[in-house]
Amino acid sequence: MKISKVYTKTGDKGMTSLIGGVKVKKTNARIEAYGTVDELSAQLGLLASFMKDGDDKNIILRVQTNLFTVCSYLATDKSQTPLAPSFTLDPDEVDVLETEIDVILANIPQQTSFILPGGSHEAAIAHVCRTVCRRAERRIFTLNEATQLDPAVLQYMNRLSDYLFVLARKLNFIDGVREKTWKKTCK
Repeated sequence: MKISKVYTKTGDKGMTSLIGGVKVKKTNARIEAYGTVDELSAQLGLLASFMKDGDDKNIILRVQTNLFTVCSYLATDKSQTPLAPSFTLDPDEVDVLETEIDVILANIPQQTSFILPGGSHEAAIAHVCRTVCRRAERRIFTLNEATQLDPAVLQYMNRLSDYLFVLARKLNFIDGVREKTWKKTCK
């Protein structure tokens, strides 16, 4: 695929095109959904830039690839444009995240209280990614209220936020950073 221009001059008045050329407002729920997924991918890119090469970084890069698929899926209004087969998320990707979560949880201390986001630089970014992921999930569920979406996309985004939470915990554990816990101060 060759991309020769970055600007189209069509978005200046608040409109944009979905895959297939369908024009919608930039405030459309579909745009909000895939735009937030794109934001998550950018945050994951930031996280990956601080990570050492290895399995965890490879998973983040795999997730970014999956999020590009999710964005493409969300940017296609199937009532007006046929969905390209490459825009379908493999449901097995949910299993990949669940396996990673289980492996991480088996190798870090058990959580006994609520954890405040933060810790090492990498862990703090992973927590930011987790919260952006939760927002993306909410935007996708809003879109799902108007048009039925692939359940694998909904499951994947939910598991991804769980994965990012346990990844943050793992990154703190590896770096020897003690997690700060929430202590109820209200009486």
